[in-house]
Amino acid sequence: MAAHDLTLTDKAALTSGLGQMTTKAIEHAGIPSITMSDGPHGLRLQRPDREPGQLDLSPAAPATCYPPAVALGSSWDIELAHRVGAALAVEAAAHGIGVLLGPGINIKRSPLCGRNFEYFSEDPTHSAEFGGALVRGLQEHGTGATLKHYAANNQETDRMRVSADIDERPLREIYLRAFERVIRRARPWAVMCAYNGVNGVTLSENTRLLTDILRTEWGFDGLVMSDWGAVRDRVAALRAGLDLEMPPTGGRTDREVVAAVTAGELDEAVLDQAVERLVHFAHLAARPAGDGSTAPYDEHHRLAGEVADNCVVLLRNEGPLLPLDPASGSVAVIGELARTPRFQGGGSSQVTPTRVDVPLDHIRELATGARVDFEPGYPLADGPEPDADPVGAADRAVRLAAASDTVVLFLGLAQQDESEGFDRDHIDLPAEQLALLERILAVNSRVAVVLSNGGVVRTAPWHERVPALVEGWLLGQAGGGALARVLFGAVNPSGKLAETIPLRLEDSPSFLTFPGAEGHVRYGEGVFVGYRGYDAARREVAFAFGHGLSYTTFAYRDLTVAPTADDTGFAARVTIANTGDRAGREVVQVYSSAPAGSTVERPIRELRGFASVRLEPGESREVLVEFDRADLAYYSVRTDGWQVEGGTYRIEAAASSRDIRLSADLAVTADDAGAELSVHSTLGEWLAHPVGGPLLLERLARASSDLTSRLAEDPMLQRAAHNVPLEVVADFAGGLIGRDELAVLAERVAQAAG
Repeated sequence: MAAHDLTLTDKAALTSGLGQMTTKAIEHAGIPSITMSDGPHGLRLQRPDREPGQLDLSPAAPATCYPPAVALGSSWDIELAHRVGAALAVEAAAHGIGVLLGPGINIKRSPLCGRNFEYFSEDPTHSAEFGGALVRGLQEHGTGATLKHYAANNQETDRMRVSADIDERPLREIYLRAFERVIRRARPWAVMCAYNGVNGVTLSENTRLLTDILRTEWGFDGLVMSDWGAVRDRVAALRAGLDLEMPPTGGRTDREVVAAVTAGELDEAVLDQAVERLVHFAHLAARPAGDGSTAPYDEHHRLAGEVADNCVVLLRNEGPLLPLDPASGSVAVIGELARTPRFQGGGSSQVTPTRVDVPLDHIRELATGARVDFEPGYPLADGPEPDADPVGAADRAVRLAAASDTVVLFLGLAQQDESEGFDRDHIDLPAEQLALLERILAVNSRVAVVLSNGGVVRTAPWHERVPALVEGWLLGQAGGGALARVLFGAVNPSGKLAETIPLRLEDSPSFLTFPGAEGHVRYGEGVFVGYRGYDAARREVAFAFGHGLSYTTFAYRDLTVAPTADDTGFAARVTIANTGDRAGREVVQVYSSAPAGSTVERPIRELRGFASVRLEPGESREVLVEFDRADLAYYSVRTDGWQVEGGTYRIEAAASSRDIRLSADLAVTADDAGAELSVHSTLGEWLAHPVGGPLLLERLARASSDLTSRLAEDPMLQRAAHNVPLEVVADFAGGLIGRDELAVLAERVAQAAG
């Protein structure tokens, strides 16, 4: 049924929800209600006894809890992410869920963001690849994806009001780039607008972002819904491009919409557009009710374990201490997190798991001959009842460490330390855990630390005295088995960091401006986010973006880079050889560096693509990584568009952003002249222009002025005059090049570009 066949009251009603996770049905018009579920790493199913509209953050129905984005992103395995999306769709269908509220692809601007566990990376290319894989996996199996949180939702502090004040170039290159890529390539059914504002305009009322960029520029034709409670003015939001307000407001805003249309304050055609999209969305996502009984939970638990196997990151392994020998020796497992694992973050994404693998149990199971003893060492607020004397518990842990061959020490953050709803104040581990670590190192040097955390924790300076360090992140319900398999070598670790671990919080590029004040946060680091910022400032880091060790070794050789067959991008090919004695997986990362003489500040290197390869000992294979020509572009504020600079780019094949194995030069032609030149353009802008530069130099060479001759021949003088408008340069040259003639040159440039 078309929008014009509905009453005004019906149309207004459709643009807000029925309950916390349902939309309204219009039965006489054949428009069904749809049911949604929070995600994105598992279903958070609302309890059936809740009244419509009641907020419920305590799910009842069990569902598979896969590794959250913080861990999944560390797998650097797109195929695994696609399989997770498909499995989520199967469980959604079993429960009658038509739409999953995820994935979240916001950038990890600061390590303090309390919701970083829900996001993949500090890099937009990495985030886009994982976001796109999950969207495709979900939607190829009939469940809609909701890409969120659009956009620049990078902190929890004042998240419902804060304005993210971002210059246009970093907005486009860092914070919108992943959204653009997923929307253009994976076509999600829905986009969720964030709570915050951008440059002073609340997202739900931001016409530029919701309509001009999202719909007109990127071609998005799906549904735009609000985050829960993100709408301040429903009528203004409809005008801006929002289709669905969630959750419902008891009919209040429905009445406001009717009144606005009746009074001529809201064009009914605008409401009709939203209704047409809602009707299409409802028919696309409607599902029959289900109780979840048909979902293959055992199979999905095994998949969750396989995914977790690939997410564990081995940060350090001196000796090597790992893997442990399962057949002999004594192992002291210390730390309450080994017995009471943290496997997901807090807040709206919290899943009731179908089961939970406990690391301690699986360590004992895999230790076929080794003796395994346990002491909690420290209490957890959400763990078992602590010992009456917590210090005595630490004493027992130290005595056990002294009496054992090897210590596996589980450290990390409790749920109250990081969650949706608040940002962290620091990135240190709890003081009692660090004190325990020092005491254990004093009695046993063979210590492997296993971390459980949703956001980065500081490991300096103690990591230099720990032979082995394993970043376990939050690994989902099957993560305990994965950690045991890695520790004993049943699985060769292959995860890589998707975010930098700094030596200290103060080194973070966003440190001085996070989280802002008085309703505004200034993104002062510009495009230099994450590894881009650490590299530009030449700052040492604890562990670099992309870093991760293996129990085997890999060699890189024969890097080549050439245009793709369709000439729309480039193909980097490199041969990887397994030079160790174990089968393993290597993640090959391809970075680019801008050409010399770039006209704008650009990062030292930027990720362009990646691929992984599994190799047996002695095996080698060629790996292909393709990237688009457009990926090399920067966003030009002057032309309000993307620009590829001409010149020689350096393309690097790397094991991390600071472990560059091979490089090759790539000659790239500049985009057709998109920038308009005029007498007001600077000398530097004229000389950098592929058409305007030669024309100007030719004219300068014909001028009889000493200054014009020197400008044509003297690089130092050209540099000194680089930022001087051409009209001023002409005046300094004694007026021998008149403004009328300069205008003619500008016209010739425009004609050549047209």
